[in-house]
Amino acid sequence: MMSQAQANDRAPIAAIIHAHGATEDCALLAEFADACRARGVAVRGLVDVITDNGKASACGAELRDLETDARYVIFQDLGPGSTGCRIDPAGVTTASIALRRAVEIGADLVIANRFGKLEASGGGLADDMLAVMVAGIPFLTLVAEPWLEEWRRFTGDAGALLSPRRADLDAWFSQQMSTAPHVVA
Repeated sequence: MMSQAQANDRAPIAAIIHAHGATEDCALLAEFADACRARGVAVRGLVDVITDNGKASACGAELRDLETDARYVIFQDLGPGSTGCRIDPAGVTTASIALRRAVEIGADLVIANRFGKLEASGGGLADDMLAVMVAGIPFLTLVAEPWLEEWRRFTGDAGALLSPRRADLDAWFSQQMSTAPHVVA
């Protein structure tokens, strides 16, 4: 997928494309963010908190604000036997403060935990993601394969599509730091 990244290197946008339900990619994104911060990079936004709570999904029960370390609950308990979507739109809206703050005060990189069902329908973090992109700040997120076409429409097919490999993230971000105009806090 790096050829796509190289073809669209002018847009400081990237999506890590992963299999639907893959939790290891949530950890990859959080580890990448934390490693960048340890090097002094101003990284703001949201990553999934990885938990082992004995439930079907260990990825995404909470979001962690990369700047403040605040935690936001984004799943609601629908009770036993429920088959509905557990995502709590109100929790996601509350967490969106992290992306708005990044646009207001600047960043070297903004990360959003994922572009998914809510964003594909224009909800969730969609408006805040667009604000980051309009500001020209390098932006990175996860996109599961079922939402790839919606992501392409959302971005106008701009930016890079990355495989879930650390080397690809490092290469993309290194290129952004050397060429993309952005605001450093």
